[in-house]
Amino acid sequence: MAAPAPQSQPHTQPGAASQGPINDADVAEWKNRFNDVLARPSEHLNSKSPENAEPWTSNFWHFFNPLETCLMTWCCPCVVFGRTHHRVSKSGSLEGYQPINTSCLLFCGSSAVCMHWLPMTMQRAEFRAKHNLQGSCLVDVALACCCGCCDIVQMDKEAALRTQGQGKVPGIQDGYQAAGGMSYPGVGGSGEEQKQ
Repeated sequence: MAAPAPQSQPHTQPGAASQGPINDADVAEWKNRFNDVLARPSEHLNSKSPENAEPWTSNFWHFFNPLETCLMTWCCPCVVFGRTHHRVSKSGSLEGYQPINTSCLLFCGSSAVCMHWLPMTMQRAEFRAKHNLQGSCLVDVALACCCGCCDIVQMDKEAALRTQGQGKVPGIQDGYQAAGGMSYPGVGGSGEEQKQ
């Protein structure tokens, strides 16, 4: 009787992290968030942004612009949800982003049991707190339940704006800047411009 052939082990470099879609750090992060919500449900449900909170830069009802994000959210909301989480938690430039990731799979799993609104609400509440944006938990729940696609698109667009350039949002944090003066061709220019 022949001995069974040894099974080959997958080749991994020492210290290399797993490149699969499920990231242990993301699993721990989501687990801690859920535990916190379950430990203090009424506190989370009654939470509101402070009085000095800023308005959202991206309009909730402008979900169709850009069209690519709108279509992707309509067809695969989990991918856009995961992309937003990556932007907010890891890299605003999407360095190391994989379309199928822990947050994407969490959204799919929760959607299968009609609980997609829960991770959406949690992500929106954390984002609001981080960037001091207007809203409340009850509004977050209503948006996630009634207009889920619009909610995901707004979050993705806002995260893209807030995370590029180290969180600077053009027109919001730069303050007022005077417009440049008008210039006329041929006045004070080179001799060629004046000849024409």
